Amino acid sequence: MRSYLDFEKPVAELEAKLEELKALGDRDGAVAISEDVARLEAKAAAALAELYAGLTPWQKTQVARHPQRPHFVDYCAGLIEEFQPLAGDRVFGEDEAVVGGFGRFRGRPVCVIGQEKGANTEARIRHNFGMAKPEGYRKAVRLMGLAGRFGLPVLTFVDTAGAYPGIEAEERGQAEAIARSTEACLGLPTPNVTVVIGEGGSGGAIALATANTVLMLEHSIYSVISPEGAASILWRDAGRAQDAATAMKITAQDLLRLGVIDGIIPEPTGGAHRDGEAAIRAAGDAIANALEPLSALDAEALRDRRAQKFLEIGRSL
Repeated sequence: MRSYLDFEKPVAELEAKLEELKALGDRDGAVAISEDVARLEAKAAAALAELYAGLTPWQKTQVARHPQRPHFVDYCAGLIEEFQPLAGDRVFGEDEAVVGGFGRFRGRPVCVIGQEKGANTEARIRHNFGMAKPEGYRKAVRLMGLAGRFGLPVLTFVDTAGAYPGIEAEERGQAEAIARSTEACLGLPTPNVTVVIGEGGSGGAIALATANTVLMLEHSIYSVISPEGAASILWRDAGRAQDAATAMKITAQDLLRLGVIDGIIPEPTGGAHRDGEAAIRAAGDAIANALEPLSALDAEALRDRRAQKFLEIGRSL
C-alpha cells in the first residue's frame, strides 16, 4: 500500500478515485469506463508532476525521509553483483547501521559502503535507524584500507539523520571515529564516489561523503544539522523546522549551486519511492559516468583533486 505525505493529499484523492473507478470496471456487467479511467490517470499524473516540480525545501525533506524510499540494501542489490559483506571493526564489534563489503559494479571490482535505515520496524531497530556508532565508522575505515591496498574504487551511499548521539557512542570515541573515517576518505589512493540517496545528516554523513565526486538524488537533503534541530537552537521551537529548512539551503539544487556537490541524479516523477528500480538505474548510470574520468588518474592526482575540491567550498560565494 502506497504511503502519502501530507502535501500529497490532492494526488492521493485523485488516485483513490482512480482505484475505485478501476474496481468498478472490473465488476461483471459494468459499463465500459476506459475513457474515464484514462482521463483520470492523466489528471492524476499531471497533478503529481506539477506538485513535484515546485517542492519546498521542507517538502523535499519529507520526501527524503519517506519510509518507502529505496534504502542502501536496495541499491546494493540492484547495482552490485557478487556482493560479499564484511562485518566488524576489529576493535569493538559489529555495527549494522553501516553495511559494507566488496562486489562488482557493472563488471568492475569495487568496495561498497552504505548507511542502512531499515525498511520495517524490526530492521530499523537492528540497523539503529541508520545512525552509526564508532564501530560503524571504524569498519568503514577498515574497508577503505582494504580497497586502497587492492586498488579498488570505493562507492558510498549516504542515508542517515546523523551519527548516533548516545552515551555509549561518546564513550567509545564517536568524534574521533568520524574524523578517522573522513581522513580515510581523503587519503584514498583510489577513486571514491558518494551518492546521498535520502538524508545526509552532519558528521554522520561527511564521514563517508568526503569523495572525489559527491552526487545527490533530486529530492534528497544534505545538511550540518536537521531542520528540527536547527529550529530548536535558533528559535527554541522545533515547529519552525520549515523555516530552518529553507534558510539552511539543504536541497540538492541549492547545494549544486553553492558548489558543495557535483551533480544531481533525477528521480522518477513523484519521488524515488514511486519507482525504486528507475531511481536505482539512474544512480548506477551517474556513478558509472563519475568513475570513468577518475579511473585515469593516479593516486597522487586523486588525493590532490579531492582535497582541493573541499578546500574550495565557500570560497566563491
